[in-house]
Amino acid sequence: MAQVVEVADQWSAPEWLNVQFVTEVLSSYEKEPDLKVTKLDSNPGSAKGDNYASAIIRARVEYTTQKGSFFKSLIIKNALEMFAESAIFKTEIGMYTKVLPEYARILRENNDTSRLYADCIYYSLEPRQVMIFEDLAEMGYAMVRNRTLTQEEICGAYLKLAKFHALGLKIVNERPELVKEFKDGLCLVDLPFMTCGMGTFKDFLGRIPELERYKPHFEKIEVNFKDRIRDVMKEYQTNPQPGYYVLCHGDYHIRNLLFKHNEETGSFEDCMQLDYQGCYVTPLAVDLMYSIYMIMGREQRIGQFETLLNYYFSVLRETLKKIGYHGVLPDPIAFWKEMSRGKYYEFLFISTYLPMSVGLSLETASNDESDEKLRDFIEECKVMLARFERSGYFEDL
Repeated sequence: MAQVVEVADQWSAPEWLNVQFVTEVLSSYEKEPDLKVTKLDSNPGSAKGDNYASAIIRARVEYTTQKGSFFKSLIIKNALEMFAESAIFKTEIGMYTKVLPEYARILRENNDTSRLYADCIYYSLEPRQVMIFEDLAEMGYAMVRNRTLTQEEICGAYLKLAKFHALGLKIVNERPELVKEFKDGLCLVDLPFMTCGMGTFKDFLGRIPELERYKPHFEKIEVNFKDRIRDVMKEYQTNPQPGYYVLCHGDYHIRNLLFKHNEETGSFEDCMQLDYQGCYVTPLAVDLMYSIYMIMGREQRIGQFETLLNYYFSVLRETLKKIGYHGVLPDPIAFWKEMSRGKYYEFLFISTYLPMSVGLSLETASNDESDEKLRDFIEECKVMLARFERSGYFEDL
């Protein structure tokens, strides 16, 4: 059969994504030197805004081998030019070729069948930065859009994160050489839009009678919060403290998670983590601070915060026991103390990410306005800042 390349309307695949390239990739992966691609369709593999560092392409491939005719859907991840000098692809390749397979081996040896990642079929740094994965959509996984996650879905995400962290805690403590190269994560304060909100939030607190008592705290926080966040990022390499260091995900938000639901009942079945390009060794609280604002919705942050994080902690402990962790098991008091050590991340998220995520401008907002989003935001801040105070976040600023 003649080889055919078809491309979705109004979209052009890069020139290198052709029959010859895909044939070479699949021939090597399948160990079938006589493999022939008979049809190749390609189209964008993600919605606009889902990925900031990579172009994602979905390629549907029909091919033949001596064993017969086959079909495979591939997800192709190609670094954008502006990130060509970044270490993120090297980090992700290291995760998929060295760390994640070792994590999978440890789980299997301890009779845990959990999957933490999609299979990587191909990778390269030269002549271009490309990674190719199995298409999880073919297995029923999909991104959740236009709604908040349910408590069951969040627990599914925390189950996977807790197992990932437990494995990281074991490796960092028992075989640190395996993760020594993972030093550079995604520093949020290097993104301009993530540092412009602290001053605005501080001024906003001063205009809201129910919140103005917190303004002096944020006046202190504003002075050095960027340096404090950078210090936490580099702490393991430069100034290790008593605590729980893991190989963290580094970018743990809802767009880096896929969920699988039963086709007939719609009930939740599984969750899969994506995009291991920001991994680095750091306190486990970093991923959890992300998750509070990036995967929880408002109702969960207000009403289910402790329940959800306690569930994560219970899975963390049980997994550490199961995989034969040699260190001292974390206890609840130490866990919540560790969360408090990551407080500067939470200061950043509540001041900058949260109002931005709900589409709220705080520059002139006051409680004289009738805007429902503003009222909800004020109520959430009252709950969250009271929790900060109870947890000692405002001490020793």
